[in-house]
Amino acid sequence: MMTRHWYFLVGLFLFIAGVALASDFSGFVGGSAMMGEPLALLMLLIFCIAYLLVFFEEKTGIAKSKPMIFSAGLLWMIASVIAYQHGLEHDAIRQAVTHNLDEFAELFLFLMVALIYIKQIEERQVFELLKSKLISRGYSYQGLFWLTGIIAFFLSAIADNLTTALVIGTVVIAVGQDSPKFVSIGCINTVVACNAGGAFSPFGDITTLMVWQAGKVEFLEFLKIFIPSLISFLVPAAVMAIFLPKGSPETLGVDVNLKPHAKLYCFLFAFTILLAVLSEQILGLPPYLGMMTGLSLLMLGEYLFNRSLPESDPDKQRNLFSGLAEAEWDTLMFFFGVMYCVGALGFIGYLAWLSDLLYTGYGADAANIVAGLISAMVDNIPVMFAILQMDPAMDQFQWLLITLCAGIGGSVMSIGSAAGVALMGIGRGHYTFLSHLRWSGVILLGYGAGIGTHYLVNL
Repeated sequence: MMTRHWYFLVGLFLFIAGVALASDFSGFVGGSAMMGEPLALLMLLIFCIAYLLVFFEEKTGIAKSKPMIFSAGLLWMIASVIAYQHGLEHDAIRQAVTHNLDEFAELFLFLMVALIYIKQIEERQVFELLKSKLISRGYSYQGLFWLTGIIAFFLSAIADNLTTALVIGTVVIAVGQDSPKFVSIGCINTVVACNAGGAFSPFGDITTLMVWQAGKVEFLEFLKIFIPSLISFLVPAAVMAIFLPKGSPETLGVDVNLKPHAKLYCFLFAFTILLAVLSEQILGLPPYLGMMTGLSLLMLGEYLFNRSLPESDPDKQRNLFSGLAEAEWDTLMFFFGVMYCVGALGFIGYLAWLSDLLYTGYGADAANIVAGLISAMVDNIPVMFAILQMDPAMDQFQWLLITLCAGIGGSVMSIGSAAGVALMGIGRGHYTFLSHLRWSGVILLGYGAGIGTHYLVNL
C-alpha cells in the first residue's frame, strides 16, 4: 500500500495537470499562440505523468531516466506537429533542438569527468579511510553529529552532495546502529549539510553548475553565498542537536589502507578543478574543456601505471569508464530527459508564460524564494533549468538568490534532493519521508535564515 506522501504527490501532480488542461493561455501577455492548442496542453499532462513515474521509481522498479527520455522524444514530436501547424519551418525546430543538445553536452562532459574522478578516488579507498577514522575515534553522539555535519558541508562543495551523503550517511548509520533516534536525526542533518554545502560551489550541486556554465555568475562570486549557506545548515542543526540521545556509541574497530596512487588521484582531481576554473576565468573557455583536459591526465597516468603491472593483475584490465556505475549513467540520462522535456515546453511558450506569471507578476525576490520551495517537491534540476530557459532579467544578487534557494530548498523534504533520496534507500527504515517531514519546520527556519543572511550581507 502506498504511504501518505505518495498520495500527496499524486494529488499535487493531478491538480497541476488539471489546472493546465482547464486553462486558457491564448490571451496571456507572455504566452504563445501554440500554447492554446489541445496538443500543447497534452504535452504538459505527459510531463506531469512522467514526473510521477520518477517519484515512483522505488515502487515500480523503472529507472527514472526511462520515462523522462521517452517523454522528451514524445514532447518534441508533438511540439514539431504544433509548430508545423503554425507555419514554422523544419529549420526553426532543428535549431531549438540543437540548442538543447549544446546545453546538455556541456553539462554531460563536465559531470562525466567529475564522476570518473570520484569513482577512482572511491576505488582507492579514500572515502573508506575517512569513514573508518570517524567510526573508530569514539566520539559522543553530540560530537559525531556536529563532526559529520561539518564534514558533509565542506566535502559536498568538492565531491558533490550525492556522493557526500552516501559516505557520511553510512558513517551515521554504522555508529548509530543501537540508536534509531540518532540515525534519523543524523541523516536529516547530513542531507541539510550536503545541500547547503553544495549550493555555494559549482562542483557541489548541479544547479550551481548550471548557473556557472550559463555565465550568470562568475566562479568566485558564488562564495558570496557561503555564509548564507552555512547559516541555513547551522540553524536547523542547532535545534536538532538539542534532541540527540546522550552518551556515546560503541566504538567500532575498522582498519582501512589506501590503495596505490590514491593521493596522486586526489591531487589530479584538485588540479582538474583548478584547470576548469582558470580556463573559464582567465581564458574565457567553457569549464568542461578544462575538465576534459584533466581527464586526459588521469588517462595518461592510468596508462603509465598499468604498464608496470603483470597481465594477470585485475587493475590491468580496469577501464576508467567502467567505474561509472549504472546509477550514474541513469542520472546523466535523466538530465537529458529533463532538459529536453523542459526545452520542448519552452519552445511551445510555457516558460515565457511562467516567467511573466512569476517574475513580472510577483517580482524576482518572491519568484526565486517560491522556486526554492518548489524544489522541495520537484527536484531542483528541472526547476533551475526552467528558470535558465526563461532567462528573466535579474542582476547578480538575484541569480545568487535562486542558486541559494534551489540548493537549500531541496532539504525541506527528503524527496527534494538526490542526497535525501539516496539516504532513504540506505536508512534501514530509520530515515524516511515522514521522519524527515517532522523536522521540515525547523529546516524551513534555516531556509529563511539563509535567505535573510543573503539579503543582509550581499544586498
